[in-house]
Amino acid sequence: MQLTGIHHLTAVTARAAENVAFYTGTLGLRLVKKTVNQDDVSAYHLFYADGLASPGTDITFFDWPAPRERRGSNSIIRTHLRVPGEGAVAWWHARLREARIVEAEPVLRDGRLTLDFEDPEGQRLALVDDGGTGPEHPWAGSPVPAAYQIRGLGPIRLAVPDLGRTAAVLTQVLGLRRDRAFQTEDGPVEVYAMGPGGPAAEIQLLADPSAPARQGAGAVHHVAFRIPDADYDAWADRLRAARVPSSGPVDRYYFRSLYFREPNGILFEIATDGPGFTADEPLETLGERLALPPFLEPRRAEIEAGLKPLRPGPVA
Repeated sequence: MQLTGIHHLTAVTARAAENVAFYTGTLGLRLVKKTVNQDDVSAYHLFYADGLASPGTDITFFDWPAPRERRGSNSIIRTHLRVPGEGAVAWWHARLREARIVEAEPVLRDGRLTLDFEDPEGQRLALVDDGGTGPEHPWAGSPVPAAYQIRGLGPIRLAVPDLGRTAAVLTQVLGLRRDRAFQTEDGPVEVYAMGPGGPAAEIQLLADPSAPARQGAGAVHHVAFRIPDADYDAWADRLRAARVPSSGPVDRYYFRSLYFREPNGILFEIATDGPGFTADEPLETLGERLALPPFLEPRRAEIEAGLKPLRPGPVA
């Protein structure tokens, strides 16, 4: 029983149409699922991923009319997106600079060329050279050339006041291993790896004694870790045996989940790779219509009436 990498990361937007324009237009990701938050059907849940909607490639957003995040500790503070090589980082630097999204230069951090930037709502992101390792599935409809497209999620960085308590959950409950540490302008960062390791399977911990963050637009809601479908029941048993309070089994239709909070309050999710986003839509037309899981389908008319139309504006 091992986690095999990052499954997805879910964040918050207060401007859904602009969010679609930025992530599909500027960043060139594919909108693979346009659905609703299953616990709050007044809000879109938007999933962006690679051309095949592969697990480990999707960054997702809840559409909530929230004020901007108040930054601080006890939060996920940067989401890395993997690109294939230093040449890709340089290409993205030129693209984002032309769009007036980034002013910083790429830096060598933890041995990988990295470019920090933010989306229009302050979502903290970074492009990182993953060395071209692992599978890639470009999207033919992307405005970004296939050679430079985002390949998936990279390391996820957390800021917590007490590294020890979070590290104990990562290693003793989730089975990650402390791999190394490196220095940043904000202080030392510890790296914890899962499964095969590498940038698609790392969590970074930064010590931050500041006041806790307050979630809002531009914040990350939770991070999810990948497991094989067959391991789902065993992971539910493992959390119970470890006396970790959790949601218990939750069927999200596109994957099955377990939710719990680490000791500093950050929400973690364990999610199966399957059945995947083609459970209710053909691969060729993913994300083109509002998709609802079967238990919400009888409420389609009511749900659609409560959602704002998504009319993306200009893209970079």
